[in-house]
Amino acid sequence: MSQIKVTKCPIDGLYIIETAVHGDSRGYFMETYNLNDMREAGLDMVFVQDNQSMSTKGVLRGLHFQKQFPQGKLVRVIKGEVFDVVVDLRPQSKTYGQWYGLTLTEKNRLQFYISEGFAHGFLVLSDVAEFCYKVTDFYHPGDEGGLAWNDPSIGIEWPSVLGTYQGTASADGYHLQDGTKLILSDKDQKWPTLA
Repeated sequence: MSQIKVTKCPIDGLYIIETAVHGDSRGYFMETYNLNDMREAGLDMVFVQDNQSMSTKGVLRGLHFQKQFPQGKLVRVIKGEVFDVVVDLRPQSKTYGQWYGLTLTEKNRLQFYISEGFAHGFLVLSDVAEFCYKVTDFYHPGDEGGLAWNDPSIGIEWPSVLGTYQGTASADGYHLQDGTKLILSDKDQKWPTLA
């Protein structure tokens, strides 16, 4: 019997995965990945690498993709809370340029599968967040691309973010509602818009 529930998102190629959690007074146990359950749900991707990152509140990572070696990603949060976002970059897709986002937390234990062909990023909403993800292809240096996180033509509604678009991906002038400054890498502040 399958231990997961898979929900298709409004954009084709995106799936929310809920895993059965077995808990008692000692804590809980869950299978975070089971090949047979995934295949039974129609998801037959093969993962080649596991990654984990830690970020502090206000950090925004993204929006990233690989050009010639696109990666499918199975993402989840094991500590804290993030708003996870993808943008459809598949040229023949009827949802090209559209975005989808959801909140991933250590409490909701949701996993999000993102097929190849999407730009991906996330914003940390808790004091600290630990983010884990499996990928279907290796990281290829020199193959990375990116999109401006605040591209007005895409219109991502980042929760708690205040600021006005100044024509670039710079974090200058942006902050969370509680006053926390938005923090992006130098590289992420230089990505172009979708156009």
